[in-house]
Amino acid sequence: MNRKVQADPDPGSAGLVEKQFYTFAHPPQQMVLESGARLGPITIAYETWGRLSEKRNNAVLVTHAFSGDSHAAGFYGGEPADAKPGWWDSMIGPGKGLDTSKYFVICANILGSCMGTTGPSSINPETGKPYGLGFPMMTIGDIIETQKVLLDYLGIDSLHTVIGGSIGGMQVLEWCVRYPEMVRSAIPVATTMRHSALAIAFNEVARQAIMGDPHWELGNYYDKTPPALGLAVARMIGHVTYLSDEAMRRKFGRQLQDKSHFSFGFDADFQVESYLRYQGSKFVKRFDANSVLYITKAADYFDLAQREAPARSLQDIRGAATKYLVVSYTSDWLYPTYQAKELVQSLKRANLDVSFCEIEADCGHDAFLIPDQRLGRLVGGFLDGVARN
Repeated sequence: MNRKVQADPDPGSAGLVEKQFYTFAHPPQQMVLESGARLGPITIAYETWGRLSEKRNNAVLVTHAFSGDSHAAGFYGGEPADAKPGWWDSMIGPGKGLDTSKYFVICANILGSCMGTTGPSSINPETGKPYGLGFPMMTIGDIIETQKVLLDYLGIDSLHTVIGGSIGGMQVLEWCVRYPEMVRSAIPVATTMRHSALAIAFNEVARQAIMGDPHWELGNYYDKTPPALGLAVARMIGHVTYLSDEAMRRKFGRQLQDKSHFSFGFDADFQVESYLRYQGSKFVKRFDANSVLYITKAADYFDLAQREAPARSLQDIRGAATKYLVVSYTSDWLYPTYQAKELVQSLKRANLDVSFCEIEADCGHDAFLIPDQRLGRLVGGFLDGVARN
């Protein structure tokens, strides 16, 4: 018998939430992707918090990072195991940075994922089997187009803000370029206008770890043994980029794992080794290897600085009314502050209204996911100012 989880007594909790689904682009009206490929039907998973105002002008779109999902806040009813709060629960809820007593907050799982939205693990209607590598390559722009269809379905034609970190920040910027008339304000956090060679290199090593696994079988592993080792190694590589030297020194140092001396072998002697192995094995249980390939490649393709015609860039929306708050972190070496400052300069050259804040934190790139009242106050104050103006 299922046992209901009691409502969280925390007055700032977003409370119970339900994952919802919307399916569109049914054949022959498939969505045309940037590559020219056609895809459909497409199902998008999403969750919402708060209430949409009568004027429908209080919508906030939250965009997630590459391995995130629509479960950004609150918790599901049902078994106690479902009570885990969303990944940005510290930011979304009554009285928080994204105040659900003021705003109608939406988070949609991205195209290419494996968390409810159509991706390579989804069934290809033409074959009756998972797409695998038959799934067409998509871009950050394609992700935004699916989100636009969802907002149309929800009857929303104006966003009070769109906010997200990392790859979510790329989606924020793409929204501003594609639909500037819809976006009153934008908050790209811990992100960049385009990947550096270093970021692309880490993604490529992660992809090669997956594709080098003998169980990958060119992506056709869904009814067989999955490429668990390759996926785990890919996650370990990625996790290193999310932390900082100081965070790893403080958390692990050179401490040994449950032993007083070296094994003089290849066991996990150090705590940091054991931690990375744990993160890798945990990731294998919840994420699809092919989704990692597609999403990281989409992030590598993203480039607002040098876009090929006829794509729009920041310079093409000169003087748009959108207000920007760009946020970076001092210890983020994946998307360092100098890249955030380059974004700010580009926005200013386009005569756009932009504010910038660098938050001091020693946690690395993942700092934006760690509960921090400074980010909540910064975002809440910025959005209040947008509302007043």
